[in-house]
Amino acid sequence: MEAVVGLLLLLLGVSHGVETYCDGRQDGAQCYGALGGTVVLQLMDSASEISRYQLFKNTTAILSGIKKRVTVIADRSSFTPSNGTFRINDLSRTDGGEYTLKIFDSEGLSLKQRTLQLIIQAPVSSVLLVSECLSQGEMRVSCSSEGGDSPQYSWTLDGHTLTDTQLLSVNNETNNITLKQDVSGQLTCSVKNHVSTVSETKTISTCGFIFINCISNGTRISQWVLEANNTLCIGTTTTPTSTMTPEGHIPIIAGVLSALVILLVVGVALVCVHQKKQKNKPKEEDDEQELTYADVRIVQRQGRQIQQVAEVDVEYGQVKFSGRPRQTVKQTEDACVYAMVRKGR
Repeated sequence: MEAVVGLLLLLLGVSHGVETYCDGRQDGAQCYGALGGTVVLQLMDSASEISRYQLFKNTTAILSGIKKRVTVIADRSSFTPSNGTFRINDLSRTDGGEYTLKIFDSEGLSLKQRTLQLIIQAPVSSVLLVSECLSQGEMRVSCSSEGGDSPQYSWTLDGHTLTDTQLLSVNNETNNITLKQDVSGQLTCSVKNHVSTVSETKTISTCGFIFINCISNGTRISQWVLEANNTLCIGTTTTPTSTMTPEGHIPIIAGVLSALVILLVVGVALVCVHQKKQKNKPKEEDDEQELTYADVRIVQRQGRQIQQVAEVDVEYGQVKFSGRPRQTVKQTEDACVYAMVRKGR
């Protein structure tokens, strides 16, 4: 009993001061008011130029105006002719229903008639988040609200709407969701209706599961396991997440490309250094040598008659061999150099 009384007091405290506005100048408007709060209905621009008007709730007249004289029949209500607004305070469920405005000319003939529907809703008072880990590492989160008629739920993680890659249950507009094993961050549940909005945020972390992806004894093992109790694939690489987005591969690809570029640059540098050393290496000396004859004298021997072709002795002196660089064009004959040739009698 005390709990019920406390809840009613809480709802009254939340409702008090809640004020909603609705433009009823369009026929068929749908308006909402907070239980225990105030609603302001815009019936017309101004009543100063209207000869006569009446406002009915269902079939009961609650407002009547002729020229500058205004009569308000309904309790907790007031009307401001200068701006044409009708105000209802301390709303109750019985204030909901159809309201009809009738406008007449000076002769009492009907000129216009408009209706609006007023719906009274209890505002949402509070939101509670409760989370629990499931057997495979998923996390179930429940969002419960106190009070509130026709509540609508929405979820965000770190300020962004939850996506299908983060949810095992696709619908994120219910009060219960199931998150995948690798989801963590600031989870917020927002509950609203037409007269109120309340939200609650909770920091969630993973349930301590890791994803095993390896081959053991010829068998492929791919599953989520509790890291503290894991005995599978010990010493092998495990993956902490079940799915990796394309953005997650970018650092790996960038690292591989960087390594390939570095190896390419080093290889090119080594080739250049090797070619430079080969160009600076001295050439082997040519096996060919140049034969130089110098100081050659021809002396006639005494006591012999000179024939048509005289026999002569040839004296060779200072015969030297000098090194000669390799020629690009091959020579067919050896080059002989004769110097200081003298013929003596």
